[in-house]
Amino acid sequence: MEKQPLPTDDEKTDAGESEVNGYAGEESQQGSSSTRAGWNSKIEYFLAQVGFSVGLGNVWRFPYLCHQNGGGAFLLLYVLLMLLVGIPLFFLELAAGQAIRQGSIGVWKYISPRLAGIGYSSCVVCFFVALYYNVILAWSLFYLGNSFQHPLPWEQCPEHGNVTVKECEKSSPTSYFWYRKALDITDSIDETGSFNIYIVCCLLAAWTVVCLGMFKGIKSSVKVMYFSSIFPYVVLFCFLVRGLMLDGALEGISHMFYPKLEIWADVQVWRQAATQVFFALGLGFGSIIAYSSYNPKNNNCHRDAFTVSFINFLTSVLATLVVFAVLGFRAKNKVIECVVSNLKELSEQFHSVYVDQRLMPAFNYSDPKSVALEDYRSWFKQYGRFVPGNLTDCDLEKEMQKGVEGTGLAFIAFTEAMSLLPGSPFWSALFFLMLLNLGLSTMFGTMEGILAPLSDRFKTLANNKTKLTIFSCIVGFVIGLLFTQRCGNYFVTMFDDYSATLPLIIVVVFETFSVSWLYGADRFLDDIEAMLGWRPSVVYKYLWKYICLLAMLGLLLATTIRMFIARPTYMAWNQEKASEEYLEYPGWALAVLASLIVFAMMPVPVALIHALLQDRRNPRSRDTEIGQYSIVSTVDTPMTDMSELDHKNGVATSVS
Repeated sequence: MEKQPLPTDDEKTDAGESEVNGYAGEESQQGSSSTRAGWNSKIEYFLAQVGFSVGLGNVWRFPYLCHQNGGGAFLLLYVLLMLLVGIPLFFLELAAGQAIRQGSIGVWKYISPRLAGIGYSSCVVCFFVALYYNVILAWSLFYLGNSFQHPLPWEQCPEHGNVTVKECEKSSPTSYFWYRKALDITDSIDETGSFNIYIVCCLLAAWTVVCLGMFKGIKSSVKVMYFSSIFPYVVLFCFLVRGLMLDGALEGISHMFYPKLEIWADVQVWRQAATQVFFALGLGFGSIIAYSSYNPKNNNCHRDAFTVSFINFLTSVLATLVVFAVLGFRAKNKVIECVVSNLKELSEQFHSVYVDQRLMPAFNYSDPKSVALEDYRSWFKQYGRFVPGNLTDCDLEKEMQKGVEGTGLAFIAFTEAMSLLPGSPFWSALFFLMLLNLGLSTMFGTMEGILAPLSDRFKTLANNKTKLTIFSCIVGFVIGLLFTQRCGNYFVTMFDDYSATLPLIIVVVFETFSVSWLYGADRFLDDIEAMLGWRPSVVYKYLWKYICLLAMLGLLLATTIRMFIARPTYMAWNQEKASEEYLEYPGWALAVLASLIVFAMMPVPVALIHALLQDRRNPRSRDTEIGQYSIVSTVDTPMTDMSELDHKNGVATSVS
């Protein structure tokens, strides 16, 4: 049976009129509002897409990968994969959402009812991500609240009875505050512990902000995004200017950009670069489709794909410059402390133990702070091993190689660096306010990836979208209490590493296959030509059918093999040793981990089986299937209160 093209204006208008004339049975469930809310301006749409794709990963994941995987060479590899895989898939999702004007469930159900499970899987993954992502916002709120005091509570170790707390003394003030004061963490995931009341309150505040922002759909969330999407750039530029003025900043930046082309031969580096491209653009979540579904029909989504992708990349580079400038300053301070400590020990050795005068340095070691790092290292390489004691080589390069990512970068390393700056409370408050806004704009997109598809699919939910939003946030908060236990950080790690990665890759594999092979890449390009008025390059046909699909299958295979080669581990904090250590997940945690992946992917086979059974009971052609699916009108309306639209459509339906 010949596949039908995506809906034209006339077809969509007819479908919209049929919705107003009344719903019957399944059709009333599948339809959406006859008039769909839209963006007031292109700026609002860009703020939403950029705000969703630019998130915490740009600040604390990309710099780490760049640092660990060859600096400038990794940047080149990232750009290559973004051009060959990331942008074509991003364009695919933008075009599908804009053409069909539905959420992820409606888009894939329209292409084939057997593929409806792809949209449901995207919703499940979005929900998993929203659960733990908002906990990170809660942590940022906690640190933001603690930033309004001088000195900052993580600048120095606390004392009990004039005795410094041993756990802090063995580690560092920032590590102690993070693990003991903020998280009050247990030694392993097996020890649950009680709820952390401060984090519970912060989590409630975070979900309240998200709920208020999403209260009236894109109409209310976009108002918040005017601030939450722009403010992080202001902060990043402020940090960059301040960071470049710090001693050690240039060393940090040069360390980052120094290219190590040999890493291109490492398969794991390709896997990490592809994964970062995949998650940086937000592929598979359904949020891209949801946001683009509010666009007018003739919007140039091809240009949008390139613009948003390169803004995302440049943001990652900007964040990396900031991170390495500040961490370079931190590393320089640490090696200077190392030099001072070693020279003090050398001075003590000279006065208490006989040391050959010829081994002693020519510089003034009695005044350690006046000694240049290069002079000390030059002396140490020549004579250090002959001098008694435990003198060490204070190597700036080695200090810079101690890369950190994720929460370790934001709440420990970067926090420690900011505590060294004059006016540290100001910079701390600015940094955590930036993290809060980065996370908030991503949360809006993630929630839209849940709410928009469900509202488009089920008329009842569309008529009660405000209640659906509130209910979703309440459920998210209640389940999110799991992460506020003393062992909650370990569950955040589990969800971050496993609840989204594999399911999303599988979702995108199905998306690419369904468009390029089942629906047909040529036919999809025909639809885009009818929509935009010009035909994208035929290169996209081959990218979608071969390059993107093979790349995603390769990434899926590499990720799966990596999961089965070694038992999954997580980083735990040992209170007695006051240090981090990797522990293997216990059996019950592996079962939870596996169930997250299975549960996220379950809708795909379930929807397929359901569609096949329905075909057996009621054989029908592909034409009939598409005819039964109600497509919304493409009337380009300015943004309107969704609740008003739902009320009007409800009245129209009841009158008919």
